[in-house]
Amino acid sequence: MTGTAPWPATAVVEGRSVTSIGGVGLAGLAESHGTPLWVVDEADLRMRCRAYRRAFPEVAYASKAWCTVGILRIVADEGLWVDVASGGELYTAERAGVPMERVVFHGNNKSEAELRMAAGLGVGRLVIDSFDEIGLADRVGAATGHRFRAWIRVTPGIDAHTHAFVRTGHDDSKFGFTLSLGLADRALERALASDHLAVAGVHAHIGSQIFGAAPLAANTEVLIGVLAGWRDRYGVTLDELNVGGGMAIPYTHEDRPLGPAGYGAVLSGALTAEAARLGFPVPRLFVEPGRALVGPSAATLYRVGTVKRIPGIRTYAAVDGGMSDNIRPALYGAEHEVAPAGRRSDAPLEAMTIVGKHCESGDLVREHAPLPSDLAPGDLLVVAATGAYTESMASTYNRVPRPGAVLVQDGSARWMVRPETYEDLVARDLPAGPAAADG
Repeated sequence: MTGTAPWPATAVVEGRSVTSIGGVGLAGLAESHGTPLWVVDEADLRMRCRAYRRAFPEVAYASKAWCTVGILRIVADEGLWVDVASGGELYTAERAGVPMERVVFHGNNKSEAELRMAAGLGVGRLVIDSFDEIGLADRVGAATGHRFRAWIRVTPGIDAHTHAFVRTGHDDSKFGFTLSLGLADRALERALASDHLAVAGVHAHIGSQIFGAAPLAANTEVLIGVLAGWRDRYGVTLDELNVGGGMAIPYTHEDRPLGPAGYGAVLSGALTAEAARLGFPVPRLFVEPGRALVGPSAATLYRVGTVKRIPGIRTYAAVDGGMSDNIRPALYGAEHEVAPAGRRSDAPLEAMTIVGKHCESGDLVREHAPLPSDLAPGDLLVVAATGAYTESMASTYNRVPRPGAVLVQDGSARWMVRPETYEDLVARDLPAGPAAADG
């Protein structure tokens, strides 16, 4: 069986085991490339990019989900915009050859150096997030002779009913200008008065891993209302509307998100209907999926080191990675599907807690994962939907080197991110202290 959610499209599932992705056997991949290993299905990623482009007029990949040169080259090749939120992400986009006119620059605390970089490169859109930033962007524009094409980010007061750490649309948020307090109107006034900001539209992002379309549709309706209100009060008709991202993906076989066609139909319908009701020309609709593009396209390959049974309490299986390469279970209580990789087993299933190798009790990969009871040291496990917020949030906790990533397609695998080495871990260390002083 191929391409069964939550596994990538080309994954081959035999019984309970995932045996290959992209035509590459996982057992052989572990032998040749080592573990832990991020495995990216190129065909799956391109398929998702194309599905979003069919569903929406404009799509910007939220690169915070996974920002490497290889990933950005693929999404740019598929015609997507790229949204960045720091100078480092912007630098990566430049190195990847992303056309700068298709770059959106986000961030709630952009530095002067970052804004100068954005001006010098000619980024396509600057998302204005605070009054301080309006002043800073104006000063940078004056110093560089650049005029930023900008969106005003607003907080629309919509609760997306997701984890508190990934909700961004409610009034109490570090992002954007709060609509209910009139701050968005004041921001527009300030931006319109600037000689170095050309306001093009409005932006709002309400949260992440949103399963239903209703919150996103409500956000769309609020934003078209903002544009209509600005037309009536300030005499400006802005023609770009960005509803952000947050579309959900399946992390386990029980998850049932809508998918791009479903989200697209609901949001486009809401936009058209509300624009007609308000007598406002339908603006250009942007979305910013990150997780929804790259999340399902990757899986993580681990090798089991120990299996510890505590009779009557729990069975722990420890793998050679953990919270350093996937912080989501510890940070958000996230759950990922886990399966044996490369070997089939008909042994009875046993609920096991899969843990990492770090010195933290919260170093979980998955609790109560149903796995074959004959799981043993040396066996391989594969974890689904690990393309988003794994590599990008990875750490070297306990001085565990970060994994590498391979791109698999049509039976071949090539490195996309090389594995970190022990030498890499100490490369930034300086010989300070008594020993250095004595020398």
